[in-house]
Amino acid sequence: MLNRTHQQRRLQRGFTLIEVMVVVVILGILAAVIVPKIMDRPDQARIVKAKQDIRAIESALNLYRLDNYNYPPTDEGLEALVPKYLDRLPIDPWQNDYHYLNPGSRNSEGVDVMSYGADGRAGGEGSSADIGNWER
Repeated sequence: MLNRTHQQRRLQRGFTLIEVMVVVVILGILAAVIVPKIMDRPDQARIVKAKQDIRAIESALNLYRLDNYNYPPTDEGLEALVPKYLDRLPIDPWQNDYHYLNPGSRNSEGVDVMSYGADGRAGGEGSSADIGNWER
């Protein structure tokens, strides 16, 4: 009987405060290392998506130019590509329209196609930086 009571006490014994604190510190260190890496991925994925959309728009613009000998004027914009060259105009990953400028100010090949990034305004840094067809 005495042996059984001793076993029950050992089974009921919980974690000490020090053991709990060590686990909390370890989890905190892991979170500090892993979370920033995970949180950066959505922005990187949006930037890659915007670059792919811009390449698709640029391909449609080149087809338009082959058929019409010129790129569409700025006032017609990218809408001139629908429906013959694009089924629909894509919107950037931040739910804004892509911008078009003919003649382009940044692209030496003629026209600019761009997204203003996460902030939706010209300029910026990081995920808010402009993304355009002048980047190769």
